[in-house]
Amino acid sequence: MNYPFWEIPFLGSGWVIGIIAIFHVMISQFAVGGGLYLPMAERKAMRMTDPETRAAWLKQLASHSRFFLVVTAVFGTVSGVGIWFAIGLTHPEATSTLIHNFVFGWAMEWVFFLVELATVAVYYYTWDRIDPKLHLKVGWVYGVASAFTLIIINGILAFMLTPGDTWIAVAGTGQEASKFWNAFFNPTYWPSLLLRTCVCCSLAGVWALITSSRIDADKQPALKTSMVQWSVKWLVPSFVAMPFLMIWYYMMVPASQQALLTLGIDTINAGTFSAVTRMALVIIITSATIVGVAYYLAYRNPLDFNLSHAMAVLLLALIATGAGEYSREMLRKPYVIGRWMYSNGVRVPSVARINQEGYLTHSNWVWSGSDSSYSRGEAIFRGECGSCHTMDGYRPMRQLLAGRDRANIGSFVLMLHDYKPDMPYRRFMPPMVGTQQDVNDLSDYLNFQVNPPAAPRVLTAQK
Repeated sequence: MNYPFWEIPFLGSGWVIGIIAIFHVMISQFAVGGGLYLPMAERKAMRMTDPETRAAWLKQLASHSRFFLVVTAVFGTVSGVGIWFAIGLTHPEATSTLIHNFVFGWAMEWVFFLVELATVAVYYYTWDRIDPKLHLKVGWVYGVASAFTLIIINGILAFMLTPGDTWIAVAGTGQEASKFWNAFFNPTYWPSLLLRTCVCCSLAGVWALITSSRIDADKQPALKTSMVQWSVKWLVPSFVAMPFLMIWYYMMVPASQQALLTLGIDTINAGTFSAVTRMALVIIITSATIVGVAYYLAYRNPLDFNLSHAMAVLLLALIATGAGEYSREMLRKPYVIGRWMYSNGVRVPSVARINQEGYLTHSNWVWSGSDSSYSRGEAIFRGECGSCHTMDGYRPMRQLLAGRDRANIGSFVLMLHDYKPDMPYRRFMPPMVGTQQDVNDLSDYLNFQVNPPAAPRVLTAQK
């Protein structure tokens, strides 16, 4: 607990990251997919023999590039900064590990990101102002730069689930950076990269349907038909390849994390749905719905496809993206960095030392004059439990522990501390670390919150 705790009432700090990340992923992956969509569509238009059709396509693409610039360069950039701000406050230990191990990776990503920002602006503002072939080359430069941002970020995100045996072997020795490439090209790197590439292409088509749906079907029926149908086709490759890529990805995930998914599938009749299973079902249902809506409402009836239809597809894509990001986060449980750091920031090798010395012993953020069990328990709760639980909001402790007395709460906390192999929460919860005094302090604090002492009765004299 080397950092002060960032407490977000009711919502929880984790969901602050989640909400920002869902919107950022929708936009950032559109930035990558759109970086391919725009130059490919422009090249297609330049090869058209009919001058009117070519001019109409290029005019529409110029309009789409303005929409693309605003969404990606403005909202994408702001939400990206928001993620850095949120993760730095919510998971400072994990953020520090990622920065120290991938400092050159982040530097490379920022270089490509700056190229993105420059070229997307040049691409939009030079329509009809420079030679068409040069303009197309600018589009391809943007597309390559955006693809490299995905290639780099994917390695870091995949590392958090599967850092790999080579990196784990040197973790904590100060030699982690020497295994940069082993950590980067980790076991789930390639299936994750191909999955994200498919999603990027799909989102390029989904976002393009927004601008294509606004074309006046009465004035430009041919243009709307061709643009809508061209955009729908961007969904096809990913939905064909995605089932196979998800199987490959699943095979690369550690067995302990696979259990979070199979738990819900194996016991489906008993109703034991894990969070990962529920989110997987949401992804399947929304993805199938997107395919149906895109085919029947857009591809087969492009002239009747309007903005409300396109917004419905975008909303479904947002739900699927949110479910996917939530699943990715849950799949790492009980870790934030697989086999190295638990979701509350405690390093796996540090558990024995903390159990001996105490959780608050080396903390600079605990009031030294505080010797009450309540104050110590509150600090322990914030550090060990607060990244996943709130008291009354998301995963509320008062609700989860309702009906338990002090002895029962103490037994529950002790069970988390002992962390035996057959403990039912072991698959997705980190151990409670600390001394027996820490166990008692946390139990006292939770008991006070769940079973607050009754207010003293005030007796009044009767007349």
